[in-house]
Amino acid sequence: MSGPLTGYRVVELAGLGPGPFAGMVLADMGADVIRVDRPGGLNRRHDPLNRGRRSVTVDLKQPDGAAVVRRLCRSSHALIEGFRPGVAERLGVGPDDCRAENRALVYGRMTGWGQTGPNAMLAGHDINYISLSGALAAIGPTGGPPVAPLNLLGDFGGGGMVLAFGVVCGILEAQGSGEGQVIDASMVDGSSLLMAMIYGFRARDDWDLARGTNKLDGGAPFYSVYECADGGFLSVGCIEPQFYEIFITTIGADPALLGRQDDKASWSTDRATIAAILAARTRGEWCALLEHTDACVAPILDLAEAPQHPHNVERGTFVARDGVVHPGPAPRFSRTAPVAGDALAPGRHTVEVLRDSGFDDHEIEALLASRTIHEELQDT
Repeated sequence: MSGPLTGYRVVELAGLGPGPFAGMVLADMGADVIRVDRPGGLNRRHDPLNRGRRSVTVDLKQPDGAAVVRRLCRSSHALIEGFRPGVAERLGVGPDDCRAENRALVYGRMTGWGQTGPNAMLAGHDINYISLSGALAAIGPTGGPPVAPLNLLGDFGGGGMVLAFGVVCGILEAQGSGEGQVIDASMVDGSSLLMAMIYGFRARDDWDLARGTNKLDGGAPFYSVYECADGGFLSVGCIEPQFYEIFITTIGADPALLGRQDDKASWSTDRATIAAILAARTRGEWCALLEHTDACVAPILDLAEAPQHPHNVERGTFVARDGVVHPGPAPRFSRTAPVAGDALAPGRHTVEVLRDSGFDDHEIEALLASRTIHEELQDT
C-alpha cells in the first residue's frame, strides 16, 4: 500500500453503511484495515465499501472471541464499530475492554443518534437522522414534501466521513499524548455540521424556510435543473452575475433577465422562459454549446453514464475491480497515492492476520478447532 496512512492499523468491526464507508476511506488512504467479520456473513466481494481490507472471521459469541479482537487491538492504532450504545460492551469489546490492551488506541463509535441523548437507544436510519438536523426539511420542491437525498447526508457525508476524520484526528493526538480516546460520531451531529453554511444564511435572514424558494435549493432560475428535448436534464448553477450573463447570452434568452437576477418576484417567470428555451434542444446539443464554458452547466448523468464522461475518464474518477465499477479514492495526493484495493471474501486473511498480531500456530489451531475463528481459503 502507498497511501498517506501507510503504517497505521485499524480494526473494523463489520457492519453496514457508514462504518464500512469509513473503513473503505481509511483503507484507500493506505491504512491496514482489519475487518472483523461474523461467521456466515454475506460475501460482498464486489461491494466497493468492502475494498482494500484484510478480513478475519471471529465468532464473538464464543468464549474466546472477544479476547481475539482485544488482542488485535494491541498492535492497532484505532478500532471502529457501529453497534447501538452498549452492545460492544456486552460483547466484551467496548472501549474500556480494548483500551485496557492498548492505552493509545482510538476507539471510533458510529451511531445515528449518538451515544447519549433521549434517542440514543432507538432504531433509525439516515432519513430519520437528517430529519433532526434540519437538512431534510430544506430539500424538495416548492409546495411539495421533503425529498430524501439518497442516504448521502447521514450515512456517508455526516456519518462515515466524519468518523474517518475523527479517527485520524484521534490518532494524531495520541501520537503526542500517548493516550487514546473514544470518538462519538453521530449522524445527527454530522449532518448538522454539513448544514453550517445554510444555518449561516438563515442567521442573516438570507434563507426562507419554505422549500424551493432559495438560491441553492432549486428556487432560483440560475441554480436549478431543466429538461431538454430528448428527456435528458441539465444542471444550471450560474450564481455569479458574470457566469449568468454567459449562460443567458449563449442560450439566446432576453438580456432583460440579467437585470433582475436577484429579484425573487421574477424567478418564476424567468424560470419558465429558460425552461422553454432549453426544452427546444437535446441535452447533447446544449452540452456542445455550454459544457465547456463558464456558464456553469453540466449534463445530469446517471450511474451508467457518469463513469464514461470524458472528464471522469481522463482523471480516473472511477476504477474497475473484478469487472465492477467503483468510485475511485479521493482526494488525490501528489506523492503518496491512495489505492482502491480488492474486496475479498470474509475470513480470507484470518490466519495471516492473527500471525501478524502475535498468535502462534498452536493458538491459531486451537481457535480454529473451537470455531472461535474461521478461515475462507479462497474467494468465491
